[in-house]
Amino acid sequence: MGSDQSDLIVEFAAATQSLGALQAAAYRLIGTATCQIDQTSDRWVCRLAPIESRKSKPPSSDALKNQFMDLVTDENLRERVAERTSDIRNVILALAFGSLANSSETHHQ
Repeated sequence: MGSDQSDLIVEFAAATQSLGALQAAAYRLIGTATCQIDQTSDRWVCRLAPIESRKSKPPSSDALKNQFMDLVTDENLRERVAERTSDIRNVILALAFGSLANSSETHHQ
């Protein structure tokens, strides 16, 4: 991605913002914008470039920044929920797969 005038730069503190959430938010922008994520010392630098399409005009810089920030916020929440519910999720998976294994052994005997 070049350093075009229409590129928008959004920065985050690397100590408080996970790369995973930024990558997931960038993925969700596919078709709307491209996003290049680099780390410079203690900052994540996200360079957003709107994509022009025959179907619609590219979003304004403000609209693109707002959409990206909303997606990053959503991904941060998803990470926190996944962390907090991992023990419960693991128990549910263990019970489900344990039940499947027992069912499979019963049918093979």
